[in-house]
Formats: sequence, structure tokens, C-alpha cells
Amino acid sequence: MKKQKPKAIVVGGSIAGESCAKALVSAGWDVVVIEKTRGPPTQNPTGAGLGLDPLAQKIVQSWLHEPELLYNNTLPVTITENLATDGEKKISWVIGREEGAKYLTAYWADLHGLIYNTLPPEIFLWGHQYLSFCISEDKLTVKVRAKDLETDEIIEIVGDLLVGADGILSSIGRSILPDFKLRYTGYCAWRGVFNFSENDSETILGIRKSYPDIGKCLYTNIGSGSHIVVTELKKEKFNWGWYVNQPEPELKDPFLNAIYDCDPLEKIIWDRVVLTGDAAHPTTPHSARSTNMAIIDAAVLGKCLEKWGPDHLYSALEEYESIRKPVTSAQVLHSRRLGQMKQGLSIPGRERPFDPKTASLEDSVFILNKNVPLFDVVPPILDSIFRSA
Repeated sequence: MKKQKPKAIVVGGSIAGESCAKALVSAGWDVVVIEKTRGPPTQNPTGAGLGLDPLAQKIVQSWLHEPELLYNNTLPVTITENLATDGEKKISWVIGREEGAKYLTAYWADLHGLIYNTLPPEIFLWGHQYLSFCISEDKLTVKVRAKDLETDEIIEIVGDLLVGADGILSSIGRSILPDFKLRYTGYCAWRGVFNFSENDSETILGIRKSYPDIGKCLYTNIGSGSHIVVTELKKEKFNWGWYVNQPEPELKDPFLNAIYDCDPLEKIIWDRVVLTGDAAHPTTPHSARSTNMAIIDAAVLGKCLEKWGPDHLYSALEEYESIRKPVTSAQVLHSRRLGQMKQGLSIPGRERPFDPKTASLEDSVFILNKNVPLFDVVPPILDSIFRSA
């Protein structure tokens, strides 16, 4: 008699959630994904730009039926350049430049679509709001309750594992950690994607004149109490973000993002529950870690579950936590400090705020992307992916 596959319930249908679904399906698990939005975001493209690091690139390629599709939907970034900007004099100058970078820039919806298209569509429960979960008395199963937002019907799903991939405001994380609080960084970001396929050519020429390497470079202009990030995406798009110091906003604006993170959690696993992505480690965007950490989380979780098998679930989860938590904790704190520096905020242990106009060599080197801690570390459990993709 054929043994029944173990079943995972993933809450969250964004890139973190679908990455977990892909990794677990590849590990031989049945998967159900619960997502409150009405349908795949690829039907209504949204989101901003993102950067994929080399390890995340290899992981995504290993998931695709045609690995070259990743390159068809991204642009390579081989340069990162930081500029100091004097707003009064209206001049900028380079304070740090890194060549030989190996990022790929992607539009969020394009990357989501690439991964989504590798999965059976029937595993997604679109338009369902996660409500609660409970572990059985014998601790052998987990039951999740969710509501169909169209019919208000309450459904229950029983599985072997619950994966919280539901983002920075994770309902699962908050139910386990009721005292959990996000930390407001002291600044917000205005973000957007500018489609220049049908726009004024003079505007485009002006941007390219200001940023001559824009097709292969990530530019960061650092001013007084703010910084601006500009890069190009595939399919004639510019991705931009403008970070501004301000009190925590009360009103929501579709283009305004209040920036939060939190101190590293002590645990990201509990019985048959595991957190991944921003649910496990809310982070600021300054080291391009959010999507990358989510993808790597998913791959490591999948390989740990495959290695240990469903009969040794706790050992698999413990290995996942032991591999990922030290890395994500260090990268979250590095990204926090990077944001504080670029925004000219006070930093514990530092005598005075960072000023790009008088930046020391040490500070100029610190803010380069290549100095993200543990950036080049490939977990041994992912060696096969990194070498074969």
C-alpha cells in the first residue's frame, strides 16, 4: 500500500508562500496555500522592483521548467554606486562604487508569476482569510480554520505542518507571540515603478544622463535625512524609492510605505508551526534581503524536510532554524544600521550620525552591498542546488 504523502498548510500566497509551496512539493509533500487576495497577482500586476542575489537566483532556476526564463524576465546588475548629494548646491559625487556585483533586478509580479506557473493552480485557495490554528492533543496534526471571503463559509484543513509565510504582519506569528511588536524605523518610503515605454523621451534621456550606467547599475543618492534608490527593470521600467524621515504615519497611502523591522526572534518554530520570510524576520529593504531571505528560507525548509522525512519533523524544523536564524538575524540588524546611516539617524555606539558629505572611507565601504554579513555563505544542505543550477 502506497504511503500517504505528508501535508503542509501554507498561509500566504506572496513570493514567500509560493516559494515554500514549491520547495515542499519538490520535497514530496502535498501542499495547500491559503491567501486572502481574490486571485493570483499576476492577473493584475502589482508591486515594485527587487534584486535577486546569486543564491536566490540558483534556487529559482532550479524550480523553473526552463531555467533561462529567469534571465528573460530580469536585468543583470553588475555595479552598485552610492552618491552623496548636496541639495543646496544641487551637486552629487560618488562616495562608493562596487563593480562585479551579481544581482538580477526583477519586477515583483514577474518573479511571482515565474514561480506560480510551476505549481498546480488547484493547491491555492484564493480569497480565503486565515482565522486560527490548533495543534492536536497528541501533537501529530495541525488544524487550520479559514473563511471564504465570497461566501463567508468557514473551512477547516488538517495537515502535518503549518507554514506561516504571511508577511510582516503575520497573523500566525502574532497568535504565538502576543507581545510581538514591530519597530518603526523613523522614516517612510515613497516607491513606484515608472513604465517609460510610452513616456516623454526627453524625460528618459534626462534620467539616463543623470545615471549613465542605469541599465546595469543600482544607484543610491544619499542626502540630508533621506536617500533615493534608482534602478532599471526588464520591459522598459525604472524602479525608484525615496526614503524620508518623518513621524510614524497614521493614514495609509498606496505609494507610501512606513518602514518597520523587529529585533530577531528567539524562535521561529513551535511544534508543527514554522515561520518563513518576513513573518520570521521583518527587515528594512536596504540590503535587498527580504525576497532573497524568503526564497532561501523556503529552499532550506524544503531540503530539511526531504532529508529527515515526515517521521522526524521536529528534527527537520530544528535544523531549518539552526541554519537560517543566525544568518537572517545578522542580515536584519545589518540592514537596520544601513538604513539608519543612509537616513542620518542616530545609531547606538556611534558618536554622530552619518553625513555623506563628510563620509569616511570606513563608512563608505560599510554601506556597499557586498558587505552584507554571511552574503556568500551557501548552506551545505543547498550545495546540490547551487552546483547544478
